[in-house]
Amino acid sequence: MKLPDIGYFDLVMSCLPVLLVAVIFYRWKANSKELIIATLRMIGQLIAIGFVLVYLFQKTSSWLGLLVVTIMLLAAGWIAMRPLEDKSLNHIGQLSLALLIGCGSILALIIVVVLDLTPWYQPRFVIPLAGMLLANTMNSLSLSGERFDTEVSAGSEVDSARNKAFFTAMIPQVNGLLAVGLVALPGMMTGQILSGVSPLVAVRYQIVIMVAILCSSAFSTAWYLMGRYQKALPSDPSANH
Repeated sequence: MKLPDIGYFDLVMSCLPVLLVAVIFYRWKANSKELIIATLRMIGQLIAIGFVLVYLFQKTSSWLGLLVVTIMLLAAGWIAMRPLEDKSLNHIGQLSLALLIGCGSILALIIVVVLDLTPWYQPRFVIPLAGMLLANTMNSLSLSGERFDTEVSAGSEVDSARNKAFFTAMIPQVNGLLAVGLVALPGMMTGQILSGVSPLVAVRYQIVIMVAILCSSAFSTAWYLMGRYQKALPSDPSANH
């Protein structure tokens, strides 16, 4: 069965509930302006990337694919920094490096070993996979950084702040593992099933993605928090006693 087409009128109708969400934001003193801007940016960015991907999927240039992934990586680092106090270039570099280490290692494993792509840099596979890993991992970094700052400001020991920050960042990932198949069907699996792929094949792909997101989030968060931990330690080791 062919997936039903979504026309422009249908697209507008699907976005109307956002206006009600904006009213709730406004009444409850949340930032409704930020919500509207974020929604409009999302629509504009997705439409733009749709045209870009149509072009990229017709190419097999490793340099072009690397450029797109690099832009995605830097953007993810910048977005991860948004709720954090430190807005310096050094901090965005620290976040981007953590994303590169965690997401890059897992992405390489999937592309080279699991999918065994030839050539390995096919944009049709690399860009969507990198996007899923970066999007989830940047959220983990934001959560860990915000919790670490809060705990240190409250006077917690640096070791305790690091541990609590890591635990907080992993809550959404672990909850996702527990809920998948019982509470929700993840987006990638749902999309594959709607497009006609066998549910059993979609399940195998989803397992790979869920494990990849968990590991990339854990690796990136651990690397990021180790850096924050070392920086937050007292300069005099005797100060800990």
